[in-house]
Amino acid sequence: MAVITFIIDDEQYSAQEGVTILQVARDNKIHIPTLCYLDGLSTLGACRLCVVEIEGSPKLFPACTTKPTENMVVRTNTEKLKKYRRIIVELLASEGNHQCAVCVVNGHCQLQDLAYEVGLDHVRFPYLFPKKSLDATHKDFVMDRNRCVLCTRCVRVCHEVEGAHVWDISGRGIHCEIIADLNQPWGTSANCTSCGKCVSVCPTGALFEKGASVGEMQKEHDFIKFIVTARNKHEWVHIAPEDE
Repeated sequence: MAVITFIIDDEQYSAQEGVTILQVARDNKIHIPTLCYLDGLSTLGACRLCVVEIEGSPKLFPACTTKPTENMVVRTNTEKLKKYRRIIVELLASEGNHQCAVCVVNGHCQLQDLAYEVGLDHVRFPYLFPKKSLDATHKDFVMDRNRCVLCTRCVRVCHEVEGAHVWDISGRGIHCEIIADLNQPWGTSANCTSCGKCVSVCPTGALFEKGASVGEMQKEHDFIKFIVTARNKHEWVHIAPEDE
């Protein structure tokens, strides 16, 4: 595979052809904010927080899906990008019902971290306060759609890693939401294995364990990459006993 050379923030980097700008940035400890992206899952480019500027184009490009080319010049932290990312976080805040003070992941929420990062101390857009439902029918977990940012991590991990295909997306615009089994109560799902992967990868308090109190729940996200890597390398192979 060919090696390409390109520029990120005035520094020259080399990378294998076919990798994304975000992968190169993370390999070289260059911070680009993300929300929908998670190592081990397919890339979607939905949240647009990882957008970067590419010299010669007026458009902004999602770093998680854009592959660099030879001599490309990329900028990751310009004033234009800072302004754009702040607007995205503001819109996410205004179109959901996010009450951090009473959330189980208060202090451990990726959306909250992003708000701090972009300097969000107030929201300039009118709050929509949509009527979103809460599904507590599962014996172990709760889905609070008021805190959902539609990153679809839960959908992708259920499809691609667990293979249960429980979650999907329904509706459009402000009425768009995550549903279980063709809009059935989560607790009645015949496909759900209760593995908890969707809860662990959720970046906010939209999915959480029953019994968790305010600010108590910390989620681990890195295990998905570990699982996928192990599967790809065939490191988890059942070895039958000699008498089988």
